[in-house]
Amino acid sequence: MPSTLLRLFCTTAITATALAAPAFGFVVGTSDCGELGDGFGPYDFRTYDQVYVHRVERAHFPTYVEFLERGKTNIYPAGDVDFVLRTFPTHHRALQSMSNAAFKFKSDPPPGSHYTVQCWFERALRFKRDDGTVYMLYGIFMLRKGAVESGVKLLEKSKELAPADANIYYNLGLSYFSLKDYDKALENAHTAYRMGFPLPGLREKLIRAGKWKDAPATAASKPADAAGETEPSTAPTPIDAPAAADDTKQ
Repeated sequence: MPSTLLRLFCTTAITATALAAPAFGFVVGTSDCGELGDGFGPYDFRTYDQVYVHRVERAHFPTYVEFLERGKTNIYPAGDVDFVLRTFPTHHRALQSMSNAAFKFKSDPPPGSHYTVQCWFERALRFKRDDGTVYMLYGIFMLRKGAVESGVKLLEKSKELAPADANIYYNLGLSYFSLKDYDKALENAHTAYRMGFPLPGLREKLIRAGKWKDAPATAASKPADAAGETEPSTAPTPIDAPAAADDTKQ
């Protein structure tokens, strides 16, 4: 996972925050979210000509836009992020920035955006349904809104598509903990930590709840993760708990 995405995630506390727009359902219709191709593209930023990808990022997604400090070609940073997502619907960092914009500006759609955050995720999944990171980001967004069950479903789908990402297991563990499903919380915690996830918050939550158990020696000694690999495919991404701004608090 790119270090810029890691830095962006590290600034994000997953909390249930009120937005100006009504709470969404789980699915948004195409008529609400527009047709793909209503701008340049759509292109897959992972496989498209990287010279063009970087050109769009330089023009509309410099660091100060990514972190929502100000816009570049638009008065609002989300206006520039909007352009990136219409061109590259699955652009991970842009999806995360748009999600953060809804909470920062307490408005959904964020100022400068044509669509709600959920619409951007719907468009991304309509474009590419095999991108596990998109499901993960969507799940985290729903967790931040307090829609834990929907968030869990999306994270489970993300795990199915990207089983070597320790961050998914960590966030699933936090989600199941908030649902008081401690067995599943523990199971996902063991997997995340076996894969090298750095934050201790989930373990500490389970310890304080009296639900932590060390992984069985046979399982703990196995080098392979759930996908049969020795290491996660991306760098572990620290993200706070869905139920609190600090994941070290119960």
